[in-house]
Amino acid sequence: MSLYDNVKSLPALLLELGEANPDLFVVSQDMGSVGPFVERFPQRAVDVGITEQNLIGVAAGIALRGKLAFVYGMAPFVTMRGFEQIRTDLAYNSRNVKILAVFCGLAAGAWGATHHAIEDIALMRAIPGMTVIVPGDGHEAEQAIRAAAALPGPVYVRLGAFLPVHDEDYEFRTGRAVTLRAGSDAAIIATGTMVHPALQAHDRLKARGIEARLIDMHTIKPLDLAAVESAADETGRIVTVEEHSIIGGLGAAVAEVIAEKGAGRLARVGIRDTFCTEVASYPELCAIHGLTPDDIEAAVVSLLDGTR
Repeated sequence: MSLYDNVKSLPALLLELGEANPDLFVVSQDMGSVGPFVERFPQRAVDVGITEQNLIGVAAGIALRGKLAFVYGMAPFVTMRGFEQIRTDLAYNSRNVKILAVFCGLAAGAWGATHHAIEDIALMRAIPGMTVIVPGDGHEAEQAIRAAAALPGPVYVRLGAFLPVHDEDYEFRTGRAVTLRAGSDAAIIATGTMVHPALQAHDRLKARGIEARLIDMHTIKPLDLAAVESAADETGRIVTVEEHSIIGGLGAAVAEVIAEKGAGRLARVGIRDTFCTEVASYPELCAIHGLTPDDIEAAVVSLLDGTR
């Protein structure tokens, strides 16, 4: 699986954006794969090495001079090591910096718990003024990055190894969830890499006679409140699905909405309150931690029959 399932590679996209905007800079942390941009615009490419706090500080300084800075780095290290700088240098000062984060969730596989990013959404959505986007496939990711470039202020874009979800004519809109499948028995609200397995779970549920609404919640902040409230009102049962801790991520954001609304029941499919310490491949880790179509299907069925 490639980052963009052959729609457009991230280096090619950054090069295209850089050719269109002479004020666009790329700041990376020892990520050599942005080579095309470096070769074309060496004076607008900065590699700070494995120094994530400096990574954010340099990007903030570039933005202070009126430029558009793209930060490219590994999610666990950018968000955790650079959290104070993201909060203060970027968000507090409303700097025009876009963070493109790779190796999100369990994508680092057997590299272990230190390289997993299962808290990054929680960290980023807690920061005032931060936009948090979690695309579901390559088409959506490409459009999300383009949209992020046009948005004011800091944006966090969480990228992964995607499988196709959307048609080629799909149109991304920040903060507007996409209903992929209609249904009134329950609603599955999925984000990022979990949208594809949620589609598979939807098909299995349909074979059981269960009509589940499937929503691609690609923007975690600002959350599409109307989509969540409609799902709560019209189905009464919501299952959230994310490759992230159930604490602080999509499930928590949806729970806040329906708790304040006072309608609907919720089940969360995600990584429980644990570190993922198993040494295994990415697919194996997803299976171990309950992130498969079977797990999503089971969560919906349990919610419908009252056992969850």
